[in-house]
Amino acid sequence: MTWQPNSWRSFPICQVPEYPDATRLQAVEEMLASRPPLVFAGEAQSLQQRLGAVANGEAFLLQGGDCAESFAEFSANNIRDSFKVLLQMAVVLTYGASMPVVKIGRMAGQFAKPRSSPTEVIDGVELPSYRGDMINGMDFNPDERIPDPRRLLRVYEQSSSTLNLLRAFAQGGLADLTKVHSWVTDFLKDTPQTQRFEALAERIEESLNFMKACGITPENARPLAETELYTSHEALLLGYEQALTRRDTITEEQGWYATSAHMVWIGDRTRQPDGAHIEYMRGISNPIGLKCGPSLDPDELVRLIEILNPDNIAGRLTLIARMGADKVRTGLPPLLKAVQKSGAKVVWCCDPMHGNTVKASSGYKTRRVNDVMAEVTGFFDAHDEVGTYPGGVHFEMTGQNVTECVGGVVDVTEASLGDRYHTHCDPRLNGAQALELAFLLADLLKRRRGERSILSEAV
Repeated sequence: MTWQPNSWRSFPICQVPEYPDATRLQAVEEMLASRPPLVFAGEAQSLQQRLGAVANGEAFLLQGGDCAESFAEFSANNIRDSFKVLLQMAVVLTYGASMPVVKIGRMAGQFAKPRSSPTEVIDGVELPSYRGDMINGMDFNPDERIPDPRRLLRVYEQSSSTLNLLRAFAQGGLADLTKVHSWVTDFLKDTPQTQRFEALAERIEESLNFMKACGITPENARPLAETELYTSHEALLLGYEQALTRRDTITEEQGWYATSAHMVWIGDRTRQPDGAHIEYMRGISNPIGLKCGPSLDPDELVRLIEILNPDNIAGRLTLIARMGADKVRTGLPPLLKAVQKSGAKVVWCCDPMHGNTVKASSGYKTRRVNDVMAEVTGFFDAHDEVGTYPGGVHFEMTGQNVTECVGGVVDVTEASLGDRYHTHCDPRLNGAQALELAFLLADLLKRRRGERSILSEAV
């Protein structure tokens, strides 16, 4: 079947809201279609090359950011602090893996979330579920919960502003390795993980001083002063994605690209082989992701890979495993073996967040840091068992000083969850917990290379 950006409209679709005014929705989508792209085809092509290195075991993927971005928390400081935490994590991983780290933010477009039920009931009142600021409001009242297409325009504007700032941070000096000590945000300065990071930063500084003496400085070696950060989100609202789908008219490839982000992914609830989301994603030329939960059958996964990456291009498809700490060692190996047998070139990435969501006694939805760490360890163990490469991690975090996930070196208890529980959807790791995850990953990568623990070395 000939693919077009709108061909998904002929397929069954899940997880989309019912807009009461179809005419207004169409008008908004037409406005978006006339606006400039948020990213460019060449950037998406560069990311696919970087992910190709990950698929070949020559790099590691670090993908993190907000569970769901919000209009209320939009600020330059929040974007900056999340960027700093990603930089810290990337440095720890680069040191541990001794290989390039591909950095992708769940930023500049991650405004919508799938829900287990289309409605929710509070005190006998039933209203549409909150699906993210892209669709409706969080406040439980009829006016806020009615899907409003005008929110799509606000998402576009906020994503554009976020991208501009991220590009400035990445290319304008904040990522300069000579400023590695400045990446530590104020609230993290007295934490054990930051002390480990500072020890690592001292080693980096010594190496940079040696390189400077040899004549290599950020002024004449730009990789020391700049970095690459790509953006991604779940492509849930296909009308928005279609409006921002453009043909590449610059390079020789001239394919169709989703210009809403460098990479988009398919959720575990929208991966039906004959569904609209698979139909849309098979036709775009961006690198794409596919969430793989415990209900995914190995044969169905192979079928999805054949649909989404028929030319078997390394870097085109990232499989994001989200099994849960208690299922990863039994649920993941059959998928690994099936993909290995098929000969498919994929990036395997671990999402240790979504399979480990629990409800605390206080009523807050949370995740236990120990469970997150256990799933990451189990992910590596499963790959060791099968003989495949654990290529990355995909997680939800923020640079803010939140108390949303229980545990960690700086202990967040169930009783303290309410102190700074700011998420609009799922709980996120704070900066200290994210850095703790980075040190664990570095240890696991060094273990695969038969080297000593970075934790003990950096203390």
